[in-house]
Amino acid sequence: MSLTPLNAISPIDGRYRSKSEQLALYFSEEALIKYRVRVEIEYFIALCEIPLPQLASLNTTKFNDLRAIYLEFNASDAQAIKEIEKTTNHDVKAVEYFIKERFDTLGLQEYKEFIHFGLTSQDINNTAIPLSIKEAMNDIYVPGYMEVLNTLEELAVEWADIPMLARTHGQPASPTRLGKEIAVFVERLKEQFNLLNDVPSAAKFGGATGNYNAHKVAYPNIDWKAFGQQFVQGKLGLHHSFPTTQIEHYDHMAALFDTLKRINTILLDLDRDFWTYVSMDYFKQKIKKGEVGSSAMPHKVNPIDFENSEGNLGIANALFEHLSSKLPVSRLQRDLTDSTVLRNVGVPFAHTMIAFQSTLKGLNKLLLHREKFEQDLEDNWAVVAEAIQTILRREGYPNPYEALKGLTRTNEKINRNSIANFIDTLEVTDAIKEELKQITPGSYTGI
Repeated sequence: MSLTPLNAISPIDGRYRSKSEQLALYFSEEALIKYRVRVEIEYFIALCEIPLPQLASLNTTKFNDLRAIYLEFNASDAQAIKEIEKTTNHDVKAVEYFIKERFDTLGLQEYKEFIHFGLTSQDINNTAIPLSIKEAMNDIYVPGYMEVLNTLEELAVEWADIPMLARTHGQPASPTRLGKEIAVFVERLKEQFNLLNDVPSAAKFGGATGNYNAHKVAYPNIDWKAFGQQFVQGKLGLHHSFPTTQIEHYDHMAALFDTLKRINTILLDLDRDFWTYVSMDYFKQKIKKGEVGSSAMPHKVNPIDFENSEGNLGIANALFEHLSSKLPVSRLQRDLTDSTVLRNVGVPFAHTMIAFQSTLKGLNKLLLHREKFEQDLEDNWAVVAEAIQTILRREGYPNPYEALKGLTRTNEKINRNSIANFIDTLEVTDAIKEELKQITPGSYTGI
């Protein structure tokens, strides 16, 4: 059976393929192979630039030809490596043999034993994968995040002056403004994004157990630690972890995933709030011709975009949680469990990007139902009790909290008139009474 969107097991390669396919450039099997080839080629070039005596005769004009091996890498090349892997049963060794074949084609046979020189497979994997994550973050994640953030910032400004009944514990509370409540999410997202920018993209590079054993025994007079740092940081733009075992310790990667999870949790919180506002009739939703909200109830327009986002964020966070808790744990100098789970690193990114797009779609469908905001405020005059008792405290009035409690905890409807009548019973100056009567649920919204 050939793979199509209709028979894919995962929805990110099926139903949601169009929303996540850009990530295939970073997290697919073909992409991983290409990143490995890229690291191997750049490592070989770096050895030439030391230069090692055996590589000193290689003409530097050949570097462009070598880089073309990964710059022009295509699906046929990836398939050729997979064919080699059928014999080697080792994915990184298959990459090495593929590059050696290319060296034969380029007339560089005498240099090909310096491909993968002194390395273990994790020197390639633990640079290729962090590099793919870093570039996916910059190219895909950050633009998607910024689109969500910018949309929320625009809505916070657009709705800055819309008074809204707040609800704490689900009950009517001191009024707020719609724009301010959105600004809360904006600030939360920004603070977590700042933490995200502080997390290094770390990579391991140091041989079979991290000590450059093979490098040092072959060339004892070269400062291999300095070479490794220059290669990882200067050539690849990653942070060089040292010392390590055979593998990257993944602490920084775990921090990245934990921060991505917190950003997702903030958006999940936002999705649930807007879902609730829609259910409260604070918003209508734009209707697209031909769309069906329910298979049985023709009148329905469901907040499915916020629901879709919430579901995808939940799956993404479950995977980010597993990655961040599992990756930093490895038996002794290395076990293989990190390799197994890292093959899934693109999956939570895909669900996150699907969620971003769903949240955006939901936000862009919202139609403000201003009358409902106003009606809820008008129906809840009891919320000005806090304002009245606070001013009475200022004036030294005896037991103001208890006085307002007695008024507002009856079963009678509290409205403008009952509040005004209560104010008239207070033993305060006419000026204070007038000040208190100016307070309304729509005006009592703070700063």
